[in-house]
Amino acid sequence: MLRLADVTYTYPHATEPAVRGLSLRVRPGEAVLCTGPSGCGKSTLVRLANGLCPHYYRGRLEGAVTVDGRRTAETPLHELAHLAGTLFQDPENQFFALTVGDEIAFAHEWRGSEPARTLAAVQEAARRFGIGHLLDQSIHDLSEGQKQKVALASILSLGPRAVVLDEPTANLDPEATLALAGEIRALKAAGMAVLVVDHRLYWLEGVVDRVVVMAEGRIVEEGDFSILHDDALRRARGLRAARVADPRTALPEASGRGDALCVADLRYAHKHGPELFHGASFLLPRGVIGVLGDNGAGKTTLARLLTGLHRMHSGRLHLHGVPVRPDRLLRHGSIVLQNTDHQLHMKSVREEIAASIAAGAAGAAGRAGNGTRPDFRPATGQSGQTGQTGQTAPSTEDDLLRLFNLAHLADRHPQSLSGGEKQRLVIACGMAKQPEVLILDEPTSGLDGHNMRLVADAVRAAAARGAVVLLVSHDLELLSITCDAALRLPLRCPRTTKENPECSTIS
Repeated sequence: MLRLADVTYTYPHATEPAVRGLSLRVRPGEAVLCTGPSGCGKSTLVRLANGLCPHYYRGRLEGAVTVDGRRTAETPLHELAHLAGTLFQDPENQFFALTVGDEIAFAHEWRGSEPARTLAAVQEAARRFGIGHLLDQSIHDLSEGQKQKVALASILSLGPRAVVLDEPTANLDPEATLALAGEIRALKAAGMAVLVVDHRLYWLEGVVDRVVVMAEGRIVEEGDFSILHDDALRRARGLRAARVADPRTALPEASGRGDALCVADLRYAHKHGPELFHGASFLLPRGVIGVLGDNGAGKTTLARLLTGLHRMHSGRLHLHGVPVRPDRLLRHGSIVLQNTDHQLHMKSVREEIAASIAAGAAGAAGRAGNGTRPDFRPATGQSGQTGQTGQTAPSTEDDLLRLFNLAHLADRHPQSLSGGEKQRLVIACGMAKQPEVLILDEPTSGLDGHNMRLVADAVRAAAARGAVVLLVSHDLELLSITCDAALRLPLRCPRTTKENPECSTIS
């Protein structure tokens, strides 16, 4: 159904091919996993399979790519889309409509389907993915995980013969990830060919029939899933773990265990939506706190409220015992958003980091001016349960470029980077401010094993210097090696603040 035969592809203006001598088959009723370190050619493989290379990206294609026997280079993209659907890593890139129901209906209407058939297809897709309650909701009000479900529902409602999934679990909670694994089994049973490109591996054991590992544009390993249990192979290729324990139930409750960050009577609802937070109050310690909850539980909304990007309907906040106005929260904190493109504005990687260092210095001056603590790092360096002492914050552009493996990209335009490189850059920018509160929203969704561990070490180091780190993530592997405790959503409200009466009088 999908076939690449000795394919070499070079992007326009590139001096070296992105993939070389690539041969791969995915048969009807078969699922194949492609994994490998960042920059190995996986994204190009996706674009070759759906025809974007060469139709959209141009460039030079050698060898043959076929979908259901039709050469992609000779078949228009709209015809290829009938045969093979693609779930992109960032689902926003494939949305056309403003509401969930209209988005699922869009391609059916474009193909001239009868209204009754379109409506039936929309309702069946919504039932299949458990999003019936979202049909009238704005696309822009969805969580990233909900967006991913909508995109997948839209694709599969069209009945393609093959489907290509690019990092499909990047924003899904573990339960939705298991449901997706079941969906792939059902697609195989229906005779569909499935190509999965992913860094996360554990969820595909018993699901995929074959695994290919790429490096430097080539397939370097191939076999069944058991090859991924080879520790030496995974270390050599920078891969994620093949088996991951679920740490969520074992993490102790964070709220009430400290008073570094105190929130009282938090209320908020999206426009025309129910209240996500109804008088929520909680106390958090220094250290790494995992913010846990299902897709749509309000994790990203909470992150944006705590950094002033959303305005609280009501609520009071203390940081280290000092009241903080919501409009000044970003003087004290940094947030790393899920969509990295929303945070990259400069002309080079180095300029992005320099701007963040300057913002951090301005924030520290502002904290000193209004009586809050200009230097929050304790003399002992103590933080969470597993924090280290004597940690020194990376303070220069070169320090941060080296720490996040970006030095060789210092002069590149940020928008020219790969998804994983952008992720490392925005995390570096967040760290550059040396914040008292650091919030990271799915910081490792597109990172390979090596870079996931790099980010985990940086997060632990920030906590060791005294920061409150809120880690919004469904990445079980990341949670298991970084978190001291958990803040579980939805929050039970109201919560007593007897252990810190000061929090009840925040103004």
